[in-house]
Amino acid sequence: MKTFRIAVLLTALCALAGGCGKAPPGPAAGDKPQLRRAVPPHGGTAVPLGDDYNLELVLDAGQGTLSAYVLDDDMEEFIRSSSASITIEASFGGQTRTLILGAVANPATGEAVGDTSLFQGRADWLRTTPGFEGNLASLTIRTTTFTDTKFKFPGKVN
Repeated sequence: MKTFRIAVLLTALCALAGGCGKAPPGPAAGDKPQLRRAVPPHGGTAVPLGDDYNLELVLDAGQGTLSAYVLDDDMEEFIRSSSASITIEASFGGQTRTLILGAVANPATGEAVGDTSLFQGRADWLRTTPGFEGNLASLTIRTTTFTDTKFKFPGKVN
């Protein structure tokens, strides 16, 4: 009888201790861990602005236009800016050019100049320049102003 009680007690202790050394159940077959990685939604170059925002730069070489989308840190949501324009100093081939991207209004979303997430600029040199080192002079997002932000286009931030 004493042996029976000890066996019952050991069985109960094993059950409480998690199955006597058995590994906890893993993810079900087919379940894979989801890695979150911010990917520019338009296939452009991401320029991080602090910890909370990104600027995605997208070139249309055929038109000679550069678009800049203001996005959140995960690049999932558009964030409106009060800036009327963005000035970029672009250096390439021993020369420096200034590119001004103007705020773009969008009646469908209610965005207006001074309250928009999209900026665009046009320059003939964008048609033939495959890349440049840039410096974003200034951009205000909500209550934060970002200045002197260096980047490579296309490519990674310095």
